Amino acid sequence: MHALARPFGTLHVRSDGPDTGPAVVFANSLGTDLRLWDHVLPLLPPSLRLIRYDKRGHGLSSTHGGESLSDHADDAIAVIEHIARGPVVFVGLSIGGLIGQMVASHRPDLIRALVLSNTAAKLGTAQGWADRIAAIGASGVEGIADTVMERWFAPAFRATPALTLWRTMLTRTPAAGYIAACHALATADQRDAATALRLPVLVIAGSQDGASPPALVRDTAALIPGATFQEILGAGHLPCVETPAEWAALVAPFLKAHAYA
Repeated sequence: MHALARPFGTLHVRSDGPDTGPAVVFANSLGTDLRLWDHVLPLLPPSLRLIRYDKRGHGLSSTHGGESLSDHADDAIAVIEHIARGPVVFVGLSIGGLIGQMVASHRPDLIRALVLSNTAAKLGTAQGWADRIAAIGASGVEGIADTVMERWFAPAFRATPALTLWRTMLTRTPAAGYIAACHALATADQRDAATALRLPVLVIAGSQDGASPPALVRDTAALIPGATFQEILGAGHLPCVETPAEWAALVAPFLKAHAYA
């Protein structure tokens, strides 16, 4: 466990694997913390240094700021420079993928390759995020939890007891941190920047993703020169939770090919 000092407070960072191994940095989705990756890390090459962090306003990190994507990209850059001692392969899911795209665009010296899981160059609309913010203002994160679970998970997973754990993770996210990230998503648009990326990129979709539908994810892959698109059948928005073996089977070879450069 690392406490990384930032101008706004502290980021919670965790590193697994050999300290001398090539670094891979993971950025989680809206409403989750670094435990998002628990099921897939054991399935990845053991020689890698696997670094996760709670973005601001989530998990054990401080809640302050974070209303712009650049705030979150600056935090990711700090993790890469001070903990990972980059360059790294960056793995981002949902807003984490947008963070990775911005870092790769602004600081290409820090990113060897990108894994963009269940994300896009632009997610949602300004009105849609404004509606979500208003709903939280009226009823808290609890008020949106059931709808979010339907967007996150396929029906088969929603019928399991594990759903309760992820719903609880969501509802324990500080409302201020969640709302700040919604503001960041409302204005985040990497569509032009995506066309200028020049690095290896793996793009992953879930066939039953209600938050970033496969067609949206595929369109982003098409913007990035040379990007590879893969779709996991039966998976929702969090395939690293629902279908960890299938997700790792796509990501592990990509890491072997690009993390050791």
